[in-house]
Amino acid sequence: MASAPKKDLLSDAKAAAESGYSAKDIQVLEGLEPVRLRPGMYIGGTDDRALHHLFAEVIDNSMDEAVAGHASRIEVHLDADGYLSVSDNGRGIPIDKHPKYKDKSALEVIMTELHSGGKFTDGAYETSGGLHGVGVSVVNALSDDLIVEVAKNKQLYKMRFQRGKAVGKLESLGAINNRRGTTVRFHPDPEIFGKTAAFRAARLFQMARAKAYLQPGVEIRWSCDPETIKEGGTTPTQAVFHFPDGLKDYLAETICTKPTLTEIFAGRSKKDSGHGRVEWAITWSPAGYGEADSFIRSYCNTVPTPGGGTHEQGMRAAITKGLRAHGELIGMGKKMSHVTPDDVMFGAGALVSAFIKQPEFQGQTKDRLSNSEATRIVENAIRDPFDHFLGSNPKEAQALLEWAIERADERLRRRKARDVKRKTATKKLRLPGKLADCSQKGSEDTELFIVEGDSAGGSAKQARNRKTQAILPLKGKILNVESATNAKILANSEINDLCTALGVGLGKKFDVDDLRYERVIIMTDADVDGAHIAALLITFFFRMTPGLIEAGQLYMAMPPLYKMSAGGKTVYALDDLQRAELMESEFKGRTKVDIGRFKGLGEMNPSQLKVTTMDPATRTLARVVIDEEDTMTTESLINTLMGKKADLRFEYIQEHAQFADIEV
Repeated sequence: MASAPKKDLLSDAKAAAESGYSAKDIQVLEGLEPVRLRPGMYIGGTDDRALHHLFAEVIDNSMDEAVAGHASRIEVHLDADGYLSVSDNGRGIPIDKHPKYKDKSALEVIMTELHSGGKFTDGAYETSGGLHGVGVSVVNALSDDLIVEVAKNKQLYKMRFQRGKAVGKLESLGAINNRRGTTVRFHPDPEIFGKTAAFRAARLFQMARAKAYLQPGVEIRWSCDPETIKEGGTTPTQAVFHFPDGLKDYLAETICTKPTLTEIFAGRSKKDSGHGRVEWAITWSPAGYGEADSFIRSYCNTVPTPGGGTHEQGMRAAITKGLRAHGELIGMGKKMSHVTPDDVMFGAGALVSAFIKQPEFQGQTKDRLSNSEATRIVENAIRDPFDHFLGSNPKEAQALLEWAIERADERLRRRKARDVKRKTATKKLRLPGKLADCSQKGSEDTELFIVEGDSAGGSAKQARNRKTQAILPLKGKILNVESATNAKILANSEINDLCTALGVGLGKKFDVDDLRYERVIIMTDADVDGAHIAALLITFFFRMTPGLIEAGQLYMAMPPLYKMSAGGKTVYALDDLQRAELMESEFKGRTKVDIGRFKGLGEMNPSQLKVTTMDPATRTLARVVIDEEDTMTTESLINTLMGKKADLRFEYIQEHAQFADIEV
């Protein structure tokens, strides 16, 4: 390749200097600095959920020791001064010198370097919850004080850190005979989480108990100082969690005294081709659950996966196929022909815990499992035991078959009624002129994309599947319903257009069966304005049509922020963290990768928008949900950010402004 003329290089340098953007503006972050600068990339934010995620990261390491068979006890203690301690009786973090960092112990490397740990190879852990090597180092980065004690080889060692940096070297505290394992004691940094942020004893208690269910052999001892329990709280100051029947115990406690169609179907598999076990528990309650109350709670390597994933798909497939096969066996095959997995799982309370080698999660907070082989592993583990369960309990199997068939019949009746209602409504309603409706008359599998502006709307209309996908462009920002009167809300043209397109009323007049679409998808730009519009829309749905969220029919599209190309390969990254991961996994060793940043949906050509954001086969959707365990926090946050009291909003911004992304 010919080098550029010297004159051109000088001209480029001069132009850069004149524009005010040169090499001195390029910042290189070292160690744990990226975590403190952008905590949201690693723990999903700086709110209450993210704060408690720190505890999850630490206890996950102890649980990995328990799953590997090296620890039988974990102790959790919350101090009155806000410090949280997690101890285990496992092998202890290695304290010998690290071969790559001759002047540092392995403990210091693990605590201060991202992507370090013993879980990248098969030697130390067969299955584990933390595979990115960033968990405990992230906790260290986001704590203003953290102390690690390691009891190993009958010696006690101690090391202290502040905001991710070591305070002195590893200390040897002398001989110790009756102790082994690791203790991590830390205090969240108020510079990150706010001056008033603090661990909540009730939430930690629930998280610790849930972990004990996932590993029947482990005993978790909980304790907290009385001062940490809010007035009127019922959280005990001491408790011991040990559940020999694992998920079966968990489900029994969850359903409590609700009547059920069947006894709890529970089991635990043996290892499958090097993978860990699969454990499950499921039952059906016709009186206790409605569509919104059905649940599947899933875990991978003891890590909760609230977004579900391939292990959940494996459970649904095993139960559905097993029930259909049993129906064929007893002559009810024809009646089962129109039954879907959703019909089978209606009214079900289900738990599934899978242990997978090299799990692939979406995001550092591990909300969703994406390993394709997990579906097969879980389905194979559950299918034969479920067939045996149905064969051994003919009366319960018959009741479950009739239940699923009844649900399917009811679903078809409701769909037919909705289709008739939709056709009638389409004829009667004067739909908004800017709505590009789908051609399908029924509502099954239809989607309404709410987009910002004509530019994005134009791209979306060209990228959509005209049969099932409708597009509604909004003009500017929708009214903030949190600070508006009812009269103003009802008089707003954008809100009226949105309600007309959806076919629903507001407040008490809202009926989820009136919805003209199966899914409502908010699709905004991945910038500050887009985030604001999304927040306004979510606030509208939360306040005026909460049933839409409760029914699980409101989603956020996840358009990519970056396009990355090299050597004929093109991939897309949702954010900075995924961009870094893709650079490592897809373009490792390449010196030149063309990285483009999308400024908005309108900047994407229709084919790009389709493949990345709108095509069900390749896109990622985020379902909007309300934290059932903490609805008060949701209410408070919406009132603070979107309400009339500017002083509350100003106070929140002051506490969190230093962590906001600022774009010029």
